Amino acid sequence: MVAWLFALPAWVVAHDPSPLLSGWVIAGVVVWFASLAGESISDRQLAAFRAEADNRGKVCQVGLWRYSRHPNYFFEWLHWFSYPLVAVGAPNAWVAWLAPVVMLLFLYRVSGIPYTEKQALKSRGEAYREYQRTTSAFIPWPSKKAKGER
Repeated sequence: MVAWLFALPAWVVAHDPSPLLSGWVIAGVVVWFASLAGESISDRQLAAFRAEADNRGKVCQVGLWRYSRHPNYFFEWLHWFSYPLVAVGAPNAWVAWLAPVVMLLFLYRVSGIPYTEKQALKSRGEAYREYQRTTSAFIPWPSKKAKGER
């Protein structure tokens, strides 16, 4: 059922009779490339951080991880916005908006962030709790000052 739901945006786009390359299609492609790049960069940054033995048990706060506790999830979610943009003007285009909404629900409430945060608190304790206090959970955003900083 979930796979079917996430396939709906592709179905909507595939059934668009319009042959035009609109500004919406270009915007969708730009969002798709940006989200793919962001997810790839964040995954590589985390892998590089984990590969260093000195970082064992530490919280990754380098690169995109300085601005979001889950930049890889954010860019995965952003990816789903490319399909509704490409679908603008297509019959049943509203259906394409279900994918980013459902993905946000899954990432933020069901399988992504809750599980990852629980595991990080178990393995990194107070360091991760401070990271939670100072760093956006999802959307990359400048961090809050850590305790003792001005």
